[in-house]
Amino acid sequence: MTSPYDTYTSPLATRNASPEMRRLWSARHKFNTWRRIWLAVAEAQNYNIGGFPRDKAGQTIVTKVQVEELRAVVNRPGGITDDELKAAEKYERELRHDVMAHVHALGDSCPAAKGIIHLGLTSQDVVCNADKITCDDAIKLVKTRLAAVILALCEQAGKRADEPTLAFTHYQAAQPTTVGRRFAQWAHDLYLCWCRLWDHDDWDSQIGAFKGFRGATGTQAALLSLADGDAAKVDHFDRSPFAHLGMGMVQTFGLTTQTYPRVIDTFILADLASTASVLHKIATDIRLLCNRKEIDEPFEDKQIGSSAMPYKRNPMRCERICGLTRFVMNLVGNAYDTAATQWLERTLDDSSNRRLSLPEAFLALDGALDLMHNVASGLIVHEAMVKKNLMAELPFMATENIMMACVKLGGDRQHYHELIRVHAQAAGHRVKHEGLDNDLLDRLKADKNFHSKARGGPLSAELDWDGVMDPMKYIGRSVEQTERFIKEVVEPLREQYKDALANLGESGPKV
Repeated sequence: MTSPYDTYTSPLATRNASPEMRRLWSARHKFNTWRRIWLAVAEAQNYNIGGFPRDKAGQTIVTKVQVEELRAVVNRPGGITDDELKAAEKYERELRHDVMAHVHALGDSCPAAKGIIHLGLTSQDVVCNADKITCDDAIKLVKTRLAAVILALCEQAGKRADEPTLAFTHYQAAQPTTVGRRFAQWAHDLYLCWCRLWDHDDWDSQIGAFKGFRGATGTQAALLSLADGDAAKVDHFDRSPFAHLGMGMVQTFGLTTQTYPRVIDTFILADLASTASVLHKIATDIRLLCNRKEIDEPFEDKQIGSSAMPYKRNPMRCERICGLTRFVMNLVGNAYDTAATQWLERTLDDSSNRRLSLPEAFLALDGALDLMHNVASGLIVHEAMVKKNLMAELPFMATENIMMACVKLGGDRQHYHELIRVHAQAAGHRVKHEGLDNDLLDRLKADKNFHSKARGGPLSAELDWDGVMDPMKYIGRSVEQTERFIKEVVEPLREQYKDALANLGESGPKV
C-alpha cells in the first residue's frame, strides 16, 4: 500500500485550512451536492409538482416511484458512499466525463430512476449551481471567521483605548495615537471587507443569483421541447428545483450561456483578495511593532523561534499570514483571465483552472483568518517599551504646542518657529549621530528667548513645560473613536455571531 508520505498533499489541507472549509471543498460534498440537484430537478419535473414533462399519452415521464427511489439514495445518512465514488472514478476513466460518470454511478444505485436522471440538463446546469451553493456556504464561513477576528481585535482595543503610543506616517514618527485606536483601525478595515462579502442568503440580487437551468447554450431549448413549447412552465421550472433544495424561489440570471457568467468568479476572488490584503497589512504592522519590541504575537512555552539563535521570538504566525494572503491576492488574476477567455457560449479551459483557484482561495484565506484570530486573541503588548518609544519622540511632537503657547503669551509665531526649528535639528543630530537621548526640551528651557521678555518672548514660568510632555494631549479623539466603533459596530456584530462563534472550530498548526 502506498504511504501518504509518498505523494504530494496540499499544505492547505494538511496545515492551514479548517475542517469545516476542507469539508465544503471535498469530493464527497461536491458530489453529494450534484446528487441533491439531480433529486431536486426530478422532484420539480414530477407531474404532481412541476407539471412536465409528459409523454404523448399525457402521462408524467418522471414518476413518483422514480423520485422516491432517487430520494432514498440521495438523502441517506452520509450521502454518496466510497463504493459509489470508486464506481464513478471507473466510469470517468472510460467516459472521460466527470458529470456523466456520476450520472451512471447514481443510476446504478437507482435502477428505476436511472433513465430520468439529468433529464433536460447540460453538465453546467449541475456544476454551476453546485459551485454557487458551495461558494455561498464558504463565504458564510469566511464571514464568520472574519467576525471572530474583528471581535478579538476589539476585545484588545477596548482594554487599551487610552494607552498612548507613537503613530507613524511614511514609517516616520508622527502624531501619537493609542494602542487601542490602532487595533480598532485594523478591525474597522476588516469590517469593510466583511460588508463587501455578500450575504449568503442574498439570493434576490443579480450578483447573488444562481445560473438556473438553461441547457447547452443557455437557450433552454431542451426544456422547452420537454414542456411542449410552454415557456411559462420552463420559467417556473428554472427556479423551482431550488425550492426543493430548501432555498425558496431564488433569483436566477436573466441571461447565461452554458455556464453562469464567469465574471462572477472575479467578484468572489476579488473580495477574498481584498480581505487578504487587509490581513497582510495587519500582520505586517505587527511584525514591524515586534521589531520595535512593543508587541509580540503569542509564543508557546516550548516554541523555538530560530534553529540557530535560541533567543529569537520570530513573528512566525504573522509571517505565515503574509505568505497565505499573498497567495490569495495572486489567485484573483486567474478569474480575470478565465472570464476574459470564455469564447462565445463557452469553452472548457475554465474547468481545470477553477478546480484550483476557487477552492484554494477559500482554503488559504480560511487558514489566514484562523491564524489572525489566534494572534489577535493573544497579542502581548509591552507597555514599558510602548511608553519609552513614545517619550523619546514626544519632545519633537510637543513643539507645535510650545509654539502656540508662546504666541498666546504674546510672542511672534515666525520668530519662535525658527528658534524651535534650529534646536530641533540639533537635538535630532544628537540622537542620530551620537546615540544620545533627545534633549530638545532642555535646549528650549536654556534658550534666553524662552525666559525673558526680549523680542516679545514669554516668561519661562508662564510656560507649562511639564504639561507639554503629557502624551494624552496629543492623541486627539482616539479614545472616543475607538469606543464609538466598538459600541456602534462591534457589539451588534458580537450579538449577530454569538451562536456561530460558539461552534467555530480551528484549523491546523499555528506555528
